[in-house]
Amino acid sequence: MDVVYNASNNELVRTKTLVKNCIIQIDATPFRQWYEAHYGVTAGRKKRTEEKAEEEVKKSNHVQRKIDGRKGESKIGQLLDDQFNTGRLYACVASRPANLADATATSLREESSNSTLRRSE
Repeated sequence: MDVVYNASNNELVRTKTLVKNCIIQIDATPFRQWYEAHYGVTAGRKKRTEEKAEEEVKKSNHVQRKIDGRKGESKIGQLLDDQFNTGRLYACVASRPANLADATATSLREESSNSTLRRSE
């Protein structure tokens, strides 16, 4: 995890201090694994890797019906898919982290991530 942008002070970015509304960069692997298990769709894979035949894990009828029902709502935006491709996700800290660095973060939406990505570069 890395702090990449903070609107109030660049010193907080340099020292990697978590504060409310700072933009952080996190590893995408656990989120991609959850997405694939929950929706049954691969996220962030390039087209070339999708062509390769992967071993299909046997699933019960109940689990398969649940996954098929979720496929309609499994669309993700192009920017989020690109972030999955790079292996890093950008998120905004939504709560004030306590002394234990326990924070809630939300992933950036497309319209807000465009401006944030431009500012952090």
